[in-house]
This record gives sequence, C-alpha cells and structure tokens, in this order.
Amino acid sequence: MNRFRIALGVVTAVCICLSQVDAQTLSPVHSLSPVTTIQKRAAMPTQAAGTFDVKLTPLPPDDGAGGPALGRMTIDKQFHGDLEATSKGQMLAAMTAVKESAGYVALEVVSGSLRGRSGTFVLQHSGTMNRGEPQLTITVVPDSGTGQLVGLAGKMAIKIAEGKHSYEFEYTLPGAAK
Repeated sequence: MNRFRIALGVVTAVCICLSQVDAQTLSPVHSLSPVTTIQKRAAMPTQAAGTFDVKLTPLPPDDGAGGPALGRMTIDKQFHGDLEATSKGQMLAAMTAVKESAGYVALEVVSGSLRGRSGTFVLQHSGTMNRGEPQLTITVVPDSGTGQLVGLAGKMAIKIAEGKHSYEFEYTLPGAAK
C-alpha cells in the first residue's frame, strides 16, 4: 500500500509537471501541398476550453504485469465548459530510482457533449518526466467517436494552476460550426 501512495504521489507530480507543456507544441503541422492545404481549410481546428475535476483511485498491484514497480489507478473526471462530460479510465505509472523521472500512460472514455454535440470518445495519454523535464501528449484515439462525435480528432492540453485543473482542446469534427 505504501508503494501505491508513492506511485500516486509520483503520478500527481508528473501530471502537475506535465501540465506545464505549452499548448502550441501540440499544434498539427501543416503541409504546403495545395491539395493538403485545401483539405486542411475544410477541417480547420476548433478550440474548446474549460475546467475539470479529477479523482484518482489506486488499484492493487498486478504481479503478472510488473508488480509493485508499476502503480495502477482508476480515473474519474467531470468536465465543465465547452466539453460537458464525464470520463472513466485507467492509468499505469512507473517510477524510477532517479528523482523527478517517471512515466505514465492512460486511457479514458469520455461521455457527454462537446459544444452541444453528444456522444463518446477515447482519450489516450502518454506522459514522461525526464529529470524534471515534462512531456505530455493527450490525443483522441482515431475513430473512437460515437453519436454526434463520429469523426472527432484532436489533442488536449491540461493545465493545473493553484490546485485547479483546466483543459484546452484543439479538435476537428466534420460538420462542426466554427
């Protein structure tokens, strides 16, 4: 149980450090090809923003999958703002013997509405902290959108300031109003 408290602390520290990633580093690269440029104009990214509440609950170690070296947690979120939704998921975190070096991966199923369009989609997290240098990528799993969110693609940035969590979501969605 002590390893879980340590793992939870490391994941919290990784999430806090990783949340400082500049949202501009998550912007898609645009090609100069005329055909691609026309296609990109048809699917210009839309910005969504808001806050969220998160609860991480430690799970027992899985001896068949790394044992106590890996911490597992459930994710339970409530999104507010342009994304009004809940999410449920799981996180797997690894600590190292080097202070401020760790990593985590997570998947969460988001269910609700994005600017009034309802459905579900899956977010995939990949975060590392290399001796205090954070890197975080959160993307929509391709083709995971359902309902009015079919075709959703995008990337999310998380920010934590004064203990409050917020998100910036850059996405494309066929037929979405800009």
